[in-house]
Amino acid sequence: MASMPLGPHHHHHHQAAPPPHLGAQPDASRRPDPMQTDKEMSQTVIESNNAVTGQIISTTIGGKNGEPKQTISYMAERVVGNGSFGIVFLAKCLETGETFAIKKVLQDRRYKNRELQLLRLMDHPNVVSLKHCFFSTTSNDELFLNLVMEYVPETMYGVLKHYNSMNQRMPLIYVKLYTYQIFRGLAYIHTVPGVCHRDLKPQNLLVDPLTHQVKICDFGSAKVLVKGEANISYICSRYYRAPELIFGATEYTTSIDIWSAGCVLAELLLGQPLFPGENAVDQLVEIIKVLGTPTREEIRCMNPNYTDFRFPQIKAHPWHKIFHKRMPPEAIDLASRLLQYSPSLRCTALEACAHPFFDELREPNVRLPNGRPLPPLFNFKQDLTGAHPELINRLIPEHLRRMNGFPHPVGT
Repeated sequence: MASMPLGPHHHHHHQAAPPPHLGAQPDASRRPDPMQTDKEMSQTVIESNNAVTGQIISTTIGGKNGEPKQTISYMAERVVGNGSFGIVFLAKCLETGETFAIKKVLQDRRYKNRELQLLRLMDHPNVVSLKHCFFSTTSNDELFLNLVMEYVPETMYGVLKHYNSMNQRMPLIYVKLYTYQIFRGLAYIHTVPGVCHRDLKPQNLLVDPLTHQVKICDFGSAKVLVKGEANISYICSRYYRAPELIFGATEYTTSIDIWSAGCVLAELLLGQPLFPGENAVDQLVEIIKVLGTPTREEIRCMNPNYTDFRFPQIKAHPWHKIFHKRMPPEAIDLASRLLQYSPSLRCTALEACAHPFFDELREPNVRLPNGRPLPPLFNFKQDLTGAHPELINRLIPEHLRRMNGFPHPVGT
């Protein structure tokens, strides 16, 4: 399976519009050539042709501050993702035998690549990590940026398809484990580098089938949102788009990712997308069929320009009727706190992690169904910056607090 989004679902929202990282940046004419300024970038590699598989790409790293120069060679094995951005291929490092995913994008010489800048800021167990990057050029002088990333063999999209093909629902322990890690990754990106992903969906969530670790990937639409600055609203894939984006809001917040994560949670519980719209209007109709018609106040919170718009008056469909009879009430409660019209009423990613739905993961003797331990879930470092002590107490299980010599809850 792919380490990155696959197939027709990928980035279909970028097709019509210019890529978000172009045009959205200040005057480019003064910007220096990325090749000159980027100290950590290794030398350019000239490729003989555009074919990918079987090709060996060599690049040199090190050589500054008296470090020895090293050559790294990647053997391209197969293309695992294709989109409007370029391609993702699987490559093996010939020196170490390690497998990586390399995302190869056409680089506009006038701009720095935003995805590269953001990936460099991030370091978290639930976010895909950048190992290395280099430029390459083709014989007709096109410049490509190669992002060498850790390779994870499965995506949430593939996992969902697997359960669907067997006509089964995903076991609840995995739903808890996977969505907890999505929220933990979001809590980190939203607060530490202050990044909004803007395209969260099953195709962009990597899953390691052995450890069940989840990593958020594909930061091609991501951006640091600045209060008071406008942003494009034509981002995010249709089924996972927050309603304020459908209303064309340009001053949205990281709570658009929380909506998307709520849609992913619902999809893991249901086995199919919760809001499968055919187009933007239909998307809104699907949401209204579940949440009911938004009130004037809710519309004002999403986009004040639409308050006079006439909507079909539909009563909300009760959440417990959307999910089956045996669905635990905590699961339904969490979904309802994420999927709210008013962006400010959606809970934050860290609040979602502390939700009772995830209490089972905090039990002292919890194990994976195969008897192995869970992946690390509580190794918080800077993720808890600015969090309320009460929230921190809910996030760190009691048995771990005792072990680390916190007999009393923090902040008392």
